[in-house]
Amino acid sequence: MIFLFEKFFSDKTRERTEKIILNLALISFFIHLAVIYLLKFDFIQLPLGADLLENPISAVYTPFSFILIYEVYLLIYYLPKSITTYITKQYEIITLIIIRKLFKDLSSLELSSDWFEIKGDLQFTYDLIGSLLLFYLIFQFQKQGKKKFVPVDLIKPRIDKFVYKKKMIAVVLVPLFFGMALYTLVVWSLGFSLIPNELAPFESVNNLFFDEFFAVLILVDVVLLLISLFYTDQFNKIIRNSGFIISTILIRMSFGVSGAISTILIVAAVLFGLAMITVHNKYEKDMLLEGVKKK
Repeated sequence: MIFLFEKFFSDKTRERTEKIILNLALISFFIHLAVIYLLKFDFIQLPLGADLLENPISAVYTPFSFILIYEVYLLIYYLPKSITTYITKQYEIITLIIIRKLFKDLSSLELSSDWFEIKGDLQFTYDLIGSLLLFYLIFQFQKQGKKKFVPVDLIKPRIDKFVYKKKMIAVVLVPLFFGMALYTLVVWSLGFSLIPNELAPFESVNNLFFDEFFAVLILVDVVLLLISLFYTDQFNKIIRNSGFIISTILIRMSFGVSGAISTILIVAAVLFGLAMITVHNKYEKDMLLEGVKKK
C-alpha cells in the first residue's frame, strides 16, 4: 500500500501530472476554438447547435475542465498531509466549477434593460457574486488552517498512525475517481452520439462527475471522522471535523438545485466551514493559554 502511495503521490509524479494536464488543457483550448470557427464558417456540420460551440469565449470551458481534474488529484494528494488543506481543495474545486460555468454563461449574456428578468443573466449575476465571496472565504479559511497552537512533537506518534490510515484511503481514491470519470465520459459520449437532440441541459453537463464526486467525499469525510476518534477525544476537533462533513453535504446539495439557491448553498457551505475552523482555533488557543497559566 505504501509502495502504491509513493507511486501515485511522489513529488515527481505530481510534477509529471501537472505538466501533462496543463499541456492537455492548452491543446484542448485550441481544438475547441478551432471547432467553433470551423462551424462558424460552415467547414463542418454537427447534428445540433451546442451552447459550447457557438461563441469563442466558451472555449475556455474545456481547459478549465482539465484544470479541475488536476485539482481532484491535488485534493487526494493533500489528504494525508493536512485535513484543512484537503477541505480547502474541496472549496477550490466547487469555486472553479462556478468560474468554469461563468465563461460559458458570459458567451450567451443578453445585454438589455431587462437584466433582472432574464433567467440566464440572473444566474450569471448570482455566480459572479458567489465566486467573489468564495474567493475571499477560501482566503480566510487558509489563514485559519495555517494556525497551529499545539506543538507537533507532543502528538507526532498519533499523527503518524492517522497519516498512515489517510494514505491508504488516498490510494483507494485514485482508481475510484479515475473509474468514475471514465464511466461518466463514456456514458455522456454515448448519449451525445446516439441521442444528440435530447442531450442533457448545460446545468447537468456542468455537474457531470462532480455530483457523484462530492457524494463520495461525504463518505470519505465520515470515515476520516471515525478514524480520528481513535487518536483524539478533544471536543473541538470532533466538532470541527463534523462541521466539515456538514459543509461537504451542503456543497453536494447545491448540485440538486439551480438558480440563487445553488449559489447560496455553496457560499453557506464554505462560510460554515470557515466558522467551524475559526471557533476551533479560538478554542485550542484558549486551552493552550489555560495550560500555560496552570504551570
